[in-house]
Amino acid sequence: MRFYLISDNVDTQMGMRLAGIEGVVVHEPAEVREALKEAAEDSGIAVVLITEKLVKLCEEMFYDYKLNHKQPLIISIPDRHATSNITEQISGYIESAIGLKL
Repeated sequence: MRFYLISDNVDTQMGMRLAGIEGVVVHEPAEVREALKEAAEDSGIAVVLITEKLVKLCEEMFYDYKLNHKQPLIISIPDRHATSNITEQISGYIESAIGLKL
């Protein structure tokens, strides 16, 4: 079981590659849809990371996959131009996953 990245920029992809996470860089809604479909069909992929910009570009599809597919787990991540506070977001993930408030 492995992670997979769907990103809108090369910088995020390169950073994830350094951590051993493969992925693709896409920019159009059709490309996002195709990349997510391919990742969902690969039984070896357990977690798909998608940058916030792509989630906003294809919100309906993103939430449809999250609600109607058991695998893979799809997680929105901030990229280098993120508008959200990464510390709060990570703390929220930890709190919801294990019930520990930081």
